[in-house]
Amino acid sequence: MSDLLIENGRLIDPSQGVDRQANLLIRDGLVAAIDPSHDEIPADCPRLDAGGCIVAPGLVDLGVELREPGNEADETIQSGSDAALAGGFTSILCTANTEPVIDSPGAVEFVRQKASRANGVRVHVIGCLSRQREGEQMAELGLLAEAGAVAFSDAPRPIANDALLKRSLDYCRMLNRVIFDIPEVPELAENGVMHEGQVSLTLGLKGLPTEAEDLAVARDVRLAEATSGRLHVGPVSTMGAVDMIRRVKSRDIKVTASVCPHNLCLLDSELRSYDSRFKVHPPLRSQRHVETLRDAVADGTIDAIQSGHRPRSREKKMNDLDLAPFGAATLETTLSTVSKFMIENGILTWPQAIDRLSTAPARIASIAGGSLTVGSLGDVVVIDPNATWQVDASQFRSHCISSPLDGQELSARVTHTIVGGVIRFQA
Repeated sequence: MSDLLIENGRLIDPSQGVDRQANLLIRDGLVAAIDPSHDEIPADCPRLDAGGCIVAPGLVDLGVELREPGNEADETIQSGSDAALAGGFTSILCTANTEPVIDSPGAVEFVRQKASRANGVRVHVIGCLSRQREGEQMAELGLLAEAGAVAFSDAPRPIANDALLKRSLDYCRMLNRVIFDIPEVPELAENGVMHEGQVSLTLGLKGLPTEAEDLAVARDVRLAEATSGRLHVGPVSTMGAVDMIRRVKSRDIKVTASVCPHNLCLLDSELRSYDSRFKVHPPLRSQRHVETLRDAVADGTIDAIQSGHRPRSREKKMNDLDLAPFGAATLETTLSTVSKFMIENGILTWPQAIDRLSTAPARIASIAGGSLTVGSLGDVVVIDPNATWQVDASQFRSHCISSPLDGQELSARVTHTIVGGVIRFQA
C-alpha cells in the first residue's frame, strides 16, 4: 500500500514556501494533495496522526560511504540504508570508494540492484571521476551516466589533477552532471591527523593546515568559472573556503558547497582526549572557523548540510590516533545535531534547516526529492521537534559505532521516515 494520509502536522516545504498546519495525502507513492477534500481521500486510506510534529520532505544526503562491495565490516548497503532511514533520509548519494571502485556501468548497476533489494532509502550512485580513482585518466563518464550515475567524484580523495578537473568540468557540462570535489591539496595535508593549530602543536600531532583546503577551493572555483561547469565543493571547514565561496557566488559561478554537522558544533580541542571518534575529515577546527561556518549556513553561502557518514569498523577505529582512519557514523545524528546546535541557538529556523538538509541537496544533485509539491515523490520525514535523547552509538543501525556525538544529549527526533508513501522507519 503506497497511499497514506498524514494528518495534523506542521507541514514545512521550503520548495513552496509552506510552513503551516496541514494534512498531506500521498496516493500511489506520490504527493496527491495538501489539505485534501473529503472526496479526495480514499475510504480505506491509512492515516498517520502527526500532531505536534513537523512533516517535511525526506532528507537528502550528498555523500554517504556505503563501503559495499569490499569493506562490509565497515558498512553494507543494507545497514547504511537502515541508518539513513533512522536519520530521516529518504535519498542518499553513495560515494565510489568501494572495492572494486565504481568506475564501470556494471559497478553502478551492482549498487543500484543491491539497494533496491534493501527495500529502504533511495540510493543514487556517484561514479568515479577518474579510472580506478587514481586521478590520472578520466573514467567513462558518458557510460556511467547512462548506467545511472547522478554525479562524479573521486571522494574521499581530492581531485588533485588540475587538467583532469578542467576536462571533466567541460565534459560534464554536456552530460548535465555535477562534479563533487573534496577540497584539499594532498601535499599540504599529507599525514595530517587533526586541525593544524595550537592544540595540534600541544599534542605533538601532525596538523591539517587550513591552507590545504583554501588553496583547493580557490583552484576549484576558478576552473568552474573558466568552464561554466557545475562543481560542488565540500564538505568545507575553513574561514578561507567560506570567504572564497561567498565571493564567487556574487559572480553567478556554478559552485555549491556543503558542511558536516559535527563541524558546526565540535572543536579541535576534543582531540585532547586522543579519542579516535573525533578523528573526522574534514577535521574539527577552532572556534572562529565553527562560527564562520554557522554564519555561512545561515546566510546560504553554504548551500547544504551533509552527514559526512564515513563508517569504519570498531577494530579500525580502536587504533592509536595517528593510525586510526578518519571516519564516523553520522546519518542517525545529523538532523538532531542541527536541531541542537543550529536551531536551538537561533542560527537557523526549521524551514531553513529543512532546506539545507533536503531541498538544496536534491537541487544540487538534480534528483527527485526535497519537495512536497503535488506530483512529487511521497518521500516524507516526520519529526518530533520537542523530543530530547542521548546518543548511544552502540545502538546505531550502522555497522559503525564510532560517533563524535556519542553520549551527548540532542534535540528533535525522527518518528517516521516514509518512502513512496510507505512507512520504512518508525521510532
